[in-house]
Amino acid sequence: MINFAVKMIDRETIDRIYAAANIVEVIGDYVTLRKKGVNYQACCPFHNEKTPSFVVSPTKGVYKCFGCGKGGNAVTFLMEHEQLTYPEAVKLLGKRYGIEVRETELTPEEEARKDNRESMFALNGWAAEYFTDVLHKTPEGESVGLSYFRQNRGMSDATIKQFGLGFCPAKGDTMSRTALDAGYKKEFLVATGLSLQREDGSLYDRFRDRVIFPIHNISGRVVGFGGRTLRTDKSVAKYQNSPESEIYSKKNELYGLYFAKKAIQKEDFAIMVEGYTDVISMYQAGVENVVASSGTSLTTEQIRLLNRFTKNITIIYDGDSAGIHASLRGVDMILQEGMNVRIVLLPEGEDPDSFARAHTTTELQDYIRSHEEDFLAFKAKLLLDEAKNDPIRKASLIGDMVQSIALIPDPIQRAVYIKEASRTMEVDESVLVSEVGRKRMSSTGDREAEAFVRRQAQRQRTEEQVEALTHVQRGGSSVEALERELTRYLLKYGHLSFDFKEGKNMVPYNVAEVIFGELETDGLTFQNPVLNEILETYRCYWTEGGVGVEVEAHRFINHADPSVCNASVDILTSGDNYIPSALWRKKDVHVESEGELLALGVPKAVTLYKSKVIERLSHQLHEQLQHPDLSDEKMQEIMQRLSQLNRGKVSIARKLHRLIL
Repeated sequence: MINFAVKMIDRETIDRIYAAANIVEVIGDYVTLRKKGVNYQACCPFHNEKTPSFVVSPTKGVYKCFGCGKGGNAVTFLMEHEQLTYPEAVKLLGKRYGIEVRETELTPEEEARKDNRESMFALNGWAAEYFTDVLHKTPEGESVGLSYFRQNRGMSDATIKQFGLGFCPAKGDTMSRTALDAGYKKEFLVATGLSLQREDGSLYDRFRDRVIFPIHNISGRVVGFGGRTLRTDKSVAKYQNSPESEIYSKKNELYGLYFAKKAIQKEDFAIMVEGYTDVISMYQAGVENVVASSGTSLTTEQIRLLNRFTKNITIIYDGDSAGIHASLRGVDMILQEGMNVRIVLLPEGEDPDSFARAHTTTELQDYIRSHEEDFLAFKAKLLLDEAKNDPIRKASLIGDMVQSIALIPDPIQRAVYIKEASRTMEVDESVLVSEVGRKRMSSTGDREAEAFVRRQAQRQRTEEQVEALTHVQRGGSSVEALERELTRYLLKYGHLSFDFKEGKNMVPYNVAEVIFGELETDGLTFQNPVLNEILETYRCYWTEGGVGVEVEAHRFINHADPSVCNASVDILTSGDNYIPSALWRKKDVHVESEGELLALGVPKAVTLYKSKVIERLSHQLHEQLQHPDLSDEKMQEIMQRLSQLNRGKVSIARKLHRLIL
């Protein structure tokens, strides 16, 4: 991997990009980061969590999730989040910071390795430009598509350009033939859904004679399209959307989020509407923190995507009560994810698109602020109006409200809503408390059991981290665990020295010198290829700088091999999330730091590692002795080697005994 990356992009360019990249800016495009001390914190974008355990360190240029364990730098974050290769992530960062990335020409073999996913992204990018060109540069596009956007929807040219709106020609296969002529493959035209295939193998355009709305993912890449027909023929579906594909999953995308995410972070709430034009009209009217669920019912994945940027969602409904009832399920899903929901009801006959076009920015913002209601008040008012004075329907309403409140994960928030519901619906609070408790036992019991298991696992991880801080390695540790331990000593303390007692004298030893010296004595290298790469990289810089000279962490954090980078970040941040008890400090109980324990830890780690290697070699030799065709000469050789290893075992056992005592 490392040779491939260096071959593609020269090291000088990579270093310039790493120097320019601000990891807080890069990751801040995907999650809302909150400053906490010298670092930033957020809920992890790689796994679902309620309590933030994802930490970004601007001084170190790394991120680390103490929940799922993922960590790395700005490049590896983009690789993980966007499913990019190392060169692709470097190029994306280079483009962001205005650094030209020169690449060597791809060989046929390298060209062949380009995966289908990237080919589909490239095709979608081309298609978006094609639809835009047709809209602006053809008589058909101007008279049909551009006229619709400008006159029917009141969109400015700047808005049309920003959202990349376009038009697909009415002639059935124009786009498909143009794409094939441009060198794009038939298989990808079908896979992205841009083209449909007839039984005879010929292609025709899915979006023919429709205005086009490109759908961007969170990083701005076009993953799919929505096409609206302008015909009045009822037999023709009003909207056509890209099908599910390798790069597009409706449940994981929110239309407009790429354009809205900065405003959502700034305002600390997101507005949820229904359709493409609702988003665009509100954005043009100056309300930019707006998204839509891309023509599908709201999904848990979409809610969690939005949860990266804010905990607060305002849903705007038009006056269609049937639509409101259908959407209340989405409100419950939002509550279940621990988010806050407010609802705005527009005047009868209005939708977000028409309302935004008829009002100024100030009027629109004022209306939202003055008419938004808490979900409980809105739902109670809606259902109470329907229940009138019917006690049976009112009892059903109370059960419906209890169901929603029971979904809220935060106990304090649940208690507040129970009190409010008791007042609104004139029901004894203790009755509601009992009902909510019963609902949670029946509907969320499994989830709470899972949460308990997670808490127990977290507690165990904490204990393991604290135990690691006292640095008592076990003889049962695996070879790889001990290799990791030695690597950690190198990266964190390789330049430091410790005093070791030999006889009656205290002799100073350098950490790196001890580790490399012991390994070289027996000609040992690490079995784990990533850890061995770190070892050899450190050896190279250590030899160049000399004993006592610190090898900077960025040599490993910004390593050209992403696996080395990720392993280094993981090792360098291990233990950073845990500190000695405040009670111990208050009572002046001294807790020895890892650095203070080098005199015990380093020799013991090296000795245990060598012991494990001898154990493995002895096992291999004993297996060789079982071979039926073993010659006497070979047997003698193996016996001598076993004898040497046994002497080594005795020596190590004595050494370990001294170290433990």
